[in-house]
Amino acid sequence: MSRPDAPPNEQDQEQLVRRLGRAMLPALPPDWRRVRAEYRAAGRHIEVDLAFAGPDGQWRPIRPPMDVVRLFGELRVVMHTPDRGTWLSAVYEIEAPSAFAVDFNAEDEPRWRNAPPVIGFQDELRTFPRADDRIPDWLRERLGLPPLRAVELRMANVYDGRDGEGRPVVNRTVLDPEVLEPLLVYLESAPVVVVADEAPGVDEFVPDERDVPPTFQTDGTWVWAGAVPHYLRKYGLPPDPELVGHVVALGFDLSDVDERTLRHAAEWVRRGA
Repeated sequence: MSRPDAPPNEQDQEQLVRRLGRAMLPALPPDWRRVRAEYRAAGRHIEVDLAFAGPDGQWRPIRPPMDVVRLFGELRVVMHTPDRGTWLSAVYEIEAPSAFAVDFNAEDEPRWRNAPPVIGFQDELRTFPRADDRIPDWLRERLGLPPLRAVELRMANVYDGRDGEGRPVVNRTVLDPEVLEPLLVYLESAPVVVVADEAPGVDEFVPDERDVPPTFQTDGTWVWAGAVPHYLRKYGLPPDPELVGHVVALGFDLSDVDERTLRHAAEWVRRGA
């Protein structure tokens, strides 16, 4: 089960989820095999779809019991947090006799049957307030709110280019030995925002070796590939000089990175920076 955030009362949430599943059962015929409920809400605008599949595997819509609608609403209340608000849509699936899965979406716009009016989104934020930086762009647009100022990020170069045969070229000043260890700690401790692959990548300097972390990290200003601290530790290869200057200027003090910046950095990397 995925959640937009840890709820204030985990036990209440789990009980509501199970009650919600049981509330679907009276609407089903004896030979049901699977049932799927979809719930979408913005303030007082609510959409609920319920369908079941029998032995033939065909999905058939049925009218959702009022208890199903009510319990979904109670779950939204229980799972609300002041920082992240609450989820906007959910999908609850049960496979006979008792296997179930629930997915909650707090960020992406639901696939409405009929898009809510502006007052629905206004009601949403009044009823379930969330931090300004947790209001997604699509919701800000619906509400007429100004977009949040984009975080400006810089990508560190792993090396300085390639030679005629495609091998990496490095032309950098050797690091002061006193800088090496605190710089490594800083670079390796920053939060990971993207894991690009399940397996380690090829070492560009020794292609027979595959030990390069397939990750990207950020401190909220710079983004660097896992290869940067890896090559620094393995070969003493100095990172991008401007990144080094940035870290030294901060006194090697790695501050917490807010979640909005982490999300932005991840999207930025996936778009190709």
